[in-house]
Amino acid sequence: MKFRNYLDFIKIEHTLFALPFAYAGALIAGSIDLKTSFLIFTAFFGLRTFAMSFNRIIDREIDALNPRTAKRHLPSGMMSLKEAHTIAFFGLALYIFSAFFINWTAFLFSFIPAIVSYFYPYLKRFTCLSHYFLGLNLAFAPLGGWIAVMDSINFDAEILAFSASVIFWVAGFDIIYALQDAEFDRKNRLHSIGAHFGERFAKRISRLNHLIFFSLLAFFLKEEIAVSLPFIAVLLFLEHYIVRKDHKEKRIQFSFFYINAILSSTVLLSIFTNFIFKNL
Repeated sequence: MKFRNYLDFIKIEHTLFALPFAYAGALIAGSIDLKTSFLIFTAFFGLRTFAMSFNRIIDREIDALNPRTAKRHLPSGMMSLKEAHTIAFFGLALYIFSAFFINWTAFLFSFIPAIVSYFYPYLKRFTCLSHYFLGLNLAFAPLGGWIAVMDSINFDAEILAFSASVIFWVAGFDIIYALQDAEFDRKNRLHSIGAHFGERFAKRISRLNHLIFFSLLAFFLKEEIAVSLPFIAVLLFLEHYIVRKDHKEKRIQFSFFYINAILSSTVLLSIFTNFIFKNL
């Protein structure tokens, strides 16, 4: 029971829907063996565990004030602060050790995503650009996958464009997700695009972000994902269609998690299929 509680605390499902981008980055770089595949998983799981845990720790007082988040583990007392810190540092240790065993380059640069992840929760206290900082957190995934295979930071245009597209993909859906708390954010001087500029503007900016995401994929990865581009376009359309009239939690959860999980898996499957056919 406690183990399930811990998995819910770190939002294991969010890790699983973002993980395909790490593997996609590895496949763009070249072939990947089982050991590296496993270490990519443990590194990504560790970093996401660390990031989500400190997000909850840093925001616990804000969460306690917000009716939507007051029942989360820390403000509700379901978990102690000591337990949360233990989970966070376990995640960080797993991430650093995994990076060490991947290769020296991965280990040397592993501290950058960890630092960015730690500071992300503070940004919404200062700027509505925090949506893009969250995108940057996940944009490290394909770069990390590349480093795991290449043992180098000599990135080509394709992997850089792919990582940039992830920033806009994440920012696009995070802007919509944050609409749930727009009124609370305004009252408590927290920052989001919805809180600053209103729901209509936020939805337009979200669509623009996803248009940029799609354009970067279509232009730089057209060979890898050409077949799936129409399906990706449909998924992005559905994501916005679902929340066109309101942004109730059930609608946003469906749009935020389920559709994006299908989208990220589609991108990975397309890149994997292209990799198999290229190496036949």
